[in-house]
Amino acid sequence: MHRIIIRLGEIRQRAMSKIVERTLDLLELFAEEKRPLSLSDIARLLKIPVSSCHDVLQAMQGRGYLYEIAPRAGYYPTLRLQELGRVIGEHDPVVLRAEQILRQIRDQLDESVLLAKVSGLQAHYLLVFEPSHSLAFRAKVGDTVRSLFATSGGRALLGSLRPAELDEVLQNARIDAWTERTITDRDALRAEVERGRGRGWYVNQGESQDGVTTLSASFRWAAAVYIVTVAGPSSRVDNQLEQAVEFIVNACRILGSPARSP
Repeated sequence: MHRIIIRLGEIRQRAMSKIVERTLDLLELFAEEKRPLSLSDIARLLKIPVSSCHDVLQAMQGRGYLYEIAPRAGYYPTLRLQELGRVIGEHDPVVLRAEQILRQIRDQLDESVLLAKVSGLQAHYLLVFEPSHSLAFRAKVGDTVRSLFATSGGRALLGSLRPAELDEVLQNARIDAWTERTITDRDALRAEVERGRGRGWYVNQGESQDGVTTLSASFRWAAAVYIVTVAGPSSRVDNQLEQAVEFIVNACRILGSPARSP
């Protein structure tokens, strides 16, 4: 009987996870398509049964997140989601603390400035401030740091790990070369992470993308690790490297404590 109860719990958990996934897929689909979508459109584009789409649509329509343009004219999100996002964003404790500081760095350097939150071996951007230049490093809120090994943000994450954790990651990971300058030797990469940890900041000069330089530092706040990054064309960033390092290290000092390995 005990095993049956556990099995039923697992089935319910998977079913709930699938519902959440499909709801998020649906919202992202509207953002991608930028137009009203019919039930059949959604089922076709998401490659899921019409009955599953119908259940999600009905639930979201009932809660006021979607509305039907007209009979058989398709569905589209209401502004309720936008309003919820605004209220949530206005009270985000990390964003509230970091926004003004990072915006000032962007204004002074006129390069992209980003804040990422570490979760396991990934980091997702919470804030992205873009420069005035048309040629710039581009990322969106919600994107993940592209590489643990070739980016300064990835190395900042590695630098926050315990030595044993870092050893395990480097031992088991596949380290791909993104450019001719990417460090793929494990010992050399470990040395680079240790160098960054010792000085309190990490650099990537053309290792994840030709002609792009990124600088990152990290901090701990409320037992979580966050990463501040400055990124842009090497032709501009390299000329103000020292100033950029000073800005991000100081920002991390203000926002928390250094996110070095315990």
